[in-house]
Amino acid sequence: MIAITPHIALPEGELEERFIHSPGPGGQNVNKVATAVQLRFHVAGCAALPSDARERLLRLAHGRITREGYLVIRAHTFRTRERNRREARERLVQWIRRALEVPKRRIATRPSQTARRRRLDDKHARGAVKERRRPVLPAD
Repeated sequence: MIAITPHIALPEGELEERFIHSPGPGGQNVNKVATAVQLRFHVAGCAALPSDARERLLRLAHGRITREGYLVIRAHTFRTRERNRREARERLVQWIRRALEVPKRRIATRPSQTARRRRLDDKHARGAVKERRRPVLPAD
């Protein structure tokens, strides 16, 4: 089980991991060892997450979601499988924790009359500064 919060944990069976060749320059093992990990997590089919959190996760990570509803995370920073695997899982946990945060509801407000007056005064003052920059026209 992967602990997300004290109340929510993901079963290991819901994660699919594939080890692939790491991109970029390598050494002697570049074409022999698959150290990068591709972690796939089926967001739509996860019963451990509340439905509103699933929807937020799909919206937050829309560029990493496949048509089938899988969140795909690739980790290839480190040289070992285990560290890349740990990094991919940590990133998954971060995505899910962000999705679990309920956004504050915005209350529409209007600027006060004083704020409006101050804004207009500032605009007039700025216009006056620009007006004084103009060349002086000769008097006829």
